Amino acid sequence: MNKKFISLAIVLGMLSTGLGIYAGNVQTTPKPPENKAVAQLMAQQFKDSDGKPQAMTQWQGHYLLVNFWATWCAPCVQEMPELSALQQELKGKKVQILGLGIDSPSNIAEFAKKYKISYPLFAAGMEGSELSRQLGNQAGGLPFTILIAPDGKVVKNYLGRLKMEELRADIAKFSSEK
Repeated sequence: MNKKFISLAIVLGMLSTGLGIYAGNVQTTPKPPENKAVAQLMAQQFKDSDGKPQAMTQWQGHYLLVNFWATWCAPCVQEMPELSALQQELKGKKVQILGLGIDSPSNIAEFAKKYKISYPLFAAGMEGSELSRQLGNQAGGLPFTILIAPDGKVVKNYLGRLKMEELRADIAKFSSEK
């Protein structure tokens, strides 16, 4: 009888431990994005300015400000120092700016060496142009920027050069809402 009790206790203990581990993983794993285009974005890997592939999933669970740009786009290049300063202001908060260049990897790398940008820049090529359309950029214009909540919902998009005060207010508003 004692052996049966001990065996049962061990089995129940192992079962409880397994369920606890499973429940802990379910609670800490970020939910997949709601928006199919955001899910597609998060499933991508793009080469950074050093040519190394980076998975977008590393920023899942953060507010993301995704800026579609190109080296040949004057308004894009003009807003980048302001975005760089904004990323510095947001340091320590769960808000990340990402630049997806509709350009070649060599042009992105050359641009990154010339200008010191404080947020990650990626070469998205023409695939990035199609992705921006799927995310709401029906005009196909640049710059195009979207603000994505940690749950994968696009909370706002911006076509054209960003108005930084509006952007700061939007980030503050959306990131403070629970």
